[in-house]
Amino acid sequence: MKRSIVLCLLGILLSGCVYHVDIQQGNKLDAVDIEQVKMGMTQSQVRYLLGTPVIQESFHKDRWDYMYYFLPGRAKEADQRWTIILFEDGRVSDIELDVPVNPS
Repeated sequence: MKRSIVLCLLGILLSGCVYHVDIQQGNKLDAVDIEQVKMGMTQSQVRYLLGTPVIQESFHKDRWDYMYYFLPGRAKEADQRWTIILFEDGRVSDIELDVPVNPS
């Protein structure tokens, strides 16, 4: 009897300890990585430095979107970053850093 009560209490106690998984999606780009991208670089050079973009639209082949989302298990807010690289004639023409993910 005593043993079953202890096991029930232990079961209730342990069921309250829920593990929260970290959620990470996209390309994590550090400032050092992005600073290496220079105007006039080719698309293959950018892909070598930053990796394949998360979004490559078929209608906007001259725009690459690098997005990053990280939500630690128990955190209330996520770390979100969005970098856009624009190309003209296959070469970097503009770099937009820290674009708002949820523009209001």
